[in-house]
Amino acid sequence: MGGEEKAKLLGVWSSPYSRRVELALKLKGVPFEYVEEDLSQKSALLLKCNPVHKKIPVLLHNGKSIVESLVILEYIDETWKGHSLLPQDPYERANARFWAKFIDDKLMPSVWKTFLSKEKERDKNKEEAYELLRTLESELKDKKYFGGDDIGYLDVVANVVAFWIQRVQSVVAIDLLNQVCFPILCKWIERLYHEIPVIKECLPPKDKHLVYIKARYEAATAANGNL
Repeated sequence: MGGEEKAKLLGVWSSPYSRRVELALKLKGVPFEYVEEDLSQKSALLLKCNPVHKKIPVLLHNGKSIVESLVILEYIDETWKGHSLLPQDPYERANARFWAKFIDDKLMPSVWKTFLSKEKERDKNKEEAYELLRTLESELKDKKYFGGDDIGYLDVVANVVAFWIQRVQSVVAIDLLNQVCFPILCKWIERLYHEIPVIKECLPPKDKHLVYIKARYEAATAANGNL
């Protein structure tokens, strides 16, 4: 399956959502062309392929465009053979989809809200983010990966938790994810980094990324007024 046309990924180097698609493609061994988008001057191709949201990532394959990172991950898993991302069992598949939505719709918005909090709101927001991280950690429990013995769909989705939180918190000086509070999650992060070599290929260059995060954070705090 997969057809003969090479896949093309429209993304942004700093986006965890296009990076997760890149990771899925590489785990499956899918050859693809990467196209860096400038979201301040969106290309005609991006606007044509995602006219509804006008956002990245977009996967182009066999003349068709697939949008939204979670949808793209499932498309990749169903289209190309190789390393299976989603579980075969219907219940386990549904469970993985549930936790993926939890990460994108509840956990990460709470984390970003905490990082951008004004000082008087920070403790309350931080506790809410802690509680959601505890909830995610309880799903991992004593498993090697969220996908079981091998990296899977939810591990790919949770890559945003594994690396972006740690990088952002180092810039904003708000400690959320650490070994003391979340030993299971931190062990999982360490395992990902050391046991899945392709992970490193799908992370933004650290120094460049930290400069980018700092600039974005300063712009956001200026827009929000004094934090």
